[in-house]
Amino acid sequence: MSWQYRHTVLSLCMLAFLVTYFARLAISPVVPLIVDDFAVSNTAIGVALSGMWLAYGAAQFPSGVLADRFGERRVILVAVGGTAAMSVVLGLAPVFPAFVLAAVLLGLVAGLHYAVATTLLSRTFDDLGTAIGLHSVGGPLAGLVAPVAAAWVGVRYGWRPAVALAALVGAPVFLLFAWRVRPTEPRRPDQPMRDRFALAPLVELLSRPSVLLPLFIAMTGTYVVQGVMSFLPTFLVEFRGYSPSLAAGVFSAFFVVRAVAQVGLGRLSDSAGRDVAIGAAMLAGAVGTAAFVLGPGLAGVAVAVLLAGSGASFFSAIDPRFMDALGDAERGAGFGLVRTVYTVIGSAGSVGVGLAADLFGWGVSFAILAVLFGVTFAVLVANRALGTGY
Repeated sequence: MSWQYRHTVLSLCMLAFLVTYFARLAISPVVPLIVDDFAVSNTAIGVALSGMWLAYGAAQFPSGVLADRFGERRVILVAVGGTAAMSVVLGLAPVFPAFVLAAVLLGLVAGLHYAVATTLLSRTFDDLGTAIGLHSVGGPLAGLVAPVAAAWVGVRYGWRPAVALAALVGAPVFLLFAWRVRPTEPRRPDQPMRDRFALAPLVELLSRPSVLLPLFIAMTGTYVVQGVMSFLPTFLVEFRGYSPSLAAGVFSAFFVVRAVAQVGLGRLSDSAGRDVAIGAAMLAGAVGTAAFVLGPGLAGVAVAVLLAGSGASFFSAIDPRFMDALGDAERGAGFGLVRTVYTVIGSAGSVGVGLAADLFGWGVSFAILAVLFGVTFAVLVANRALGTGY
């Protein structure tokens, strides 16, 4: 197959997603260093991370509106450039409240990318599940590199240079995207932006049966994935007794599995159906997350990484399900709205896991995540058995 312009767009969207993910993931491996430096609790750092993911989710809907007004290319450039800049600001935070604010702003600019890039890809690819799966690989690739790089830098030079590493990745991607991706025509350049925030149409869209069921599953699944990504290295150090370097290596392996599973699950959703692919991911995630707590030794952790990493790839199947339910004119702001809802709710996973760990210990906190993955699988099975049409 010859290389086409659409492949350039897909590749650069994937790299842009890598940048926005790298900046957020670089924090998790150095959480113990941040906690010690600022003398705060796991709950407090969980609040900071949840604030970052909450802002990330809140930006999804406005990003779709902005893309409809100004075009996808401009919004993605702001996301990549802003992420690189805010990672530096985060590393310079002098006190913990400033760290929290910088984390929130980082999430806000990073959140401008995903929904807009998905809409851009829907314009150029018929096999949307496969395209979204390939685009989403940017996240796991960041997960492969960011934890190891941040842990290595953190141990030698401190957490501040570690969280600022995203600037080194983001600058060249910003320049490449600006150079190689053509300006995109906005879908609604003349419609007043305030009209896009009218409440009644938003409520109607979210109340559709074709949106409600996957929205519940996406909210619950995102809560679990956010909790795992925020605290897996810390869980492995404090519950399993691993060294920070070994914990970072396991964290990277988790994202290697997720990178492969993203593409496979996207293809499966195109060929076998969205719900089949989503259900397979949720079942794997439930068993894998439980194995982190109960699996014996390194073998148990290896099984956990394989299954939990596959479960965390459910986005490449559920996002096309949402796009299938939306008309072409709705996909910009509509998909952004859906992403905002499930990412905002799911962002509570960071503070939820941190709070549960402080109150009941790391084993209970991760066991709760396994149960939640299991609930989503049960809901999908019940929906299929009852034939509700949702």
